[in-house]
Amino acid sequence: MGLYDDYRAKLCSAEEAVRLVKSGDWVDYGSNNGFPPTLDAALAQRRDELQRVKIRGNLIRGPVQVAECDPTLEHFVYNTWHCSGYERKLCAEGRAFFMPMLFRDLDRYYQQFLSVDVAMLSVAPMDEEGWFNLGGALGAERAIVDTAKKIIVEVNAAQPRIRGEKRETSVHISKVSAIVEVGELPLWEMPNPAPSEVDRQIASHVLPHIPNGATVQLGIGGIPNALGELIADSDLRDLGMHTELCCDGYYALWKAGKLTNAAKTIHPGQGVIGLAVGSRALYDWVNENDAVIGKPLSYVNSPWVIAQNDKMISINGCLNVDLYGQVASESAGTRQISGTGGQLDFVTGAAMSRGGCGFLCLPSTFTDKHGVRHSRILPHFGGDIVTTPRTQANYIVTEFGAVNLTGVSTWERAERLISIAHPDFRDELIRSAEEQHIWLPGNRR
Repeated sequence: MGLYDDYRAKLCSAEEAVRLVKSGDWVDYGSNNGFPPTLDAALAQRRDELQRVKIRGNLIRGPVQVAECDPTLEHFVYNTWHCSGYERKLCAEGRAFFMPMLFRDLDRYYQQFLSVDVAMLSVAPMDEEGWFNLGGALGAERAIVDTAKKIIVEVNAAQPRIRGEKRETSVHISKVSAIVEVGELPLWEMPNPAPSEVDRQIASHVLPHIPNGATVQLGIGGIPNALGELIADSDLRDLGMHTELCCDGYYALWKAGKLTNAAKTIHPGQGVIGLAVGSRALYDWVNENDAVIGKPLSYVNSPWVIAQNDKMISINGCLNVDLYGQVASESAGTRQISGTGGQLDFVTGAAMSRGGCGFLCLPSTFTDKHGVRHSRILPHFGGDIVTTPRTQANYIVTEFGAVNLTGVSTWERAERLISIAHPDFRDELIRSAEEQHIWLPGNRR
């Protein structure tokens, strides 16, 4: 049977495809734009026929119909590896559950500990060799594809095709159980927000630490966007990309002529990504771009791979830091906000890199819904989930400066962190440090 004969034999409606799911199955959805909305809606329609189907997802915009249709969790139980804003709300309401992980370990989890009865993924149309490209979700989906007993693909012509080895970026029709065509559905667009003045101040403290020829990993949000603007106006040249998530910040650097990948130690001339989430312009840029290659997150996020990039600079956001140097980036107290993702992977890999370092950035304060301002530098955590332990934290950056915590004592950490706290909270933090016996008598105030 030829490729297209096989294609026609497997082509069916979404309603027919989801008949492959049985009660008690573990079903995996694709990450971000790999989420298959048509298949999800069809599976939700089978609610009353099914019992305790467990679904795993990851960074999905929503709505997820299997979660929306079953508030009692008798038929579907939705779980996420990394919360989007939508998934955060589901978890806060007890309608979904978080699965702690490091992105670099996802392959190992699936290979050694997890089962996937049915995988449902949104993919690009099949190429002439029978491969469906996994698009901007490839890094998180490779392990799912390799583990799944059955694979259903939702073919979306809007999906970008990411270059790289096909066995890493795509799934072959020979492994696919059912094919559902949906035409061209809009992708989730999440362009970086416009940076605030505080974002720009934070970025200005990071910029002096970035050398020419550095390979840069950017998180997503206002600070990376502000940094992109500053780099675009700077004299920096020949920057490289090795990142878990490719966002619009990289597209801006490329347009400014700063992102060439020419000085990279590994994969010279090519930026390496695991995921791509941003604007339509970003998707058009990465589509069939030979200068951008996709790899599984087990590779992209491996600290030993990251460290092979000389002058590796990792820049990520966080929520709170305590005076011991512990960093919370994924929860507010016990309320899950996002996930560990790859922050610890890149903080570790950048520290191991020759000439590299990691930056964790945050505004010094936030204002709650009652209009009360709070410090984001805290005396100690009281239930916050630690994303980066104090032993791994390198540079901490606020709008008041950047301090290096590497190799310093508890009193030095307290002194340095208080120096970049908002001035209105410094005296209070000093009193707390004294009570916690991490303030040196005679220290500057």
